[in-house]
Amino acid sequence: MTDRPPSPTERRRLDFLEETPHAHLFDGEPQTIRLALADGERIPTHQHPDRKIVLHVLEGHLTVSLGDDEYDVREGDVVRFDGAQEISPKAQADTTALLVLARRAD
Repeated sequence: MTDRPPSPTERRRLDFLEETPHAHLFDGEPQTIRLALADGERIPTHQHPDRKIVLHVLEGHLTVSLGDDEYDVREGDVVRFDGAQEISPKAQADTTALLVLARRAD
């Protein structure tokens, strides 16, 4: 147990973030990002090898390619996956999602 004081509580509103497709909610760890994609828009294939990722679709519909698999992720769905694989989300409708990228513990 440490004698360190707790970090201050931070609060943000997703609807006030204007950067697209990625808007970073907070500085530091874990990385927390609002993703906004227009219908048909795709994020190119990429990786986050040092991260575990949680994706929550707030509104809309995504098809997320993870390695050789494809997942249909709709409003209200929450998906957790390893960032070391090839990742490419594509919007099937105007979509807003929240991503949390946490450093791997292993």
